[in-house]
Amino acid sequence: MYTTTTDILVPFHDVDSMHVAWHGHYVKYLEVARCEFLDSFDYGYQAMRDSGYAWPVIDMRIKYIKPLHFGQRVRVQCSLREWEYRLKVDYVISDVKTGERLTKGYTIQVAVDMAKNEMCFESPAILHQLLTAKCGPLPG
Repeated sequence: MYTTTTDILVPFHDVDSMHVAWHGHYVKYLEVARCEFLDSFDYGYQAMRDSGYAWPVIDMRIKYIKPLHFGQRVRVQCSLREWEYRLKVDYVISDVKTGERLTKGYTIQVAVDMAKNEMCFESPAILHQLLTAKCGPLPG
């Protein structure tokens, strides 16, 4: 499984008066990590658009295990779970110092042919090409 990690420092403007990160900001942390993940195999959002496809998030799940706090350095691990028909990325947010798991979740994205404005029922060849170039032959 292809995996990347991204470190994030929880900023003051993301926390409440108890210095706990508001739950809605976790989506932003996943997005920051997902952008780095996609860029790592040269298929970030600009490359997606240039290839003729949009990849909207159609499903997301987040399980809050323990809160994130102001000034805490967290590591977001992104792991590619599915790629043939959709892009499913699993996430684990953990504390950098202790390694303790704080949050987990996933996102699902589908390819949309921008010229036709139609959802694709399998991932476009460009995704397979870039993943194979980065990871070698993919199982499945």
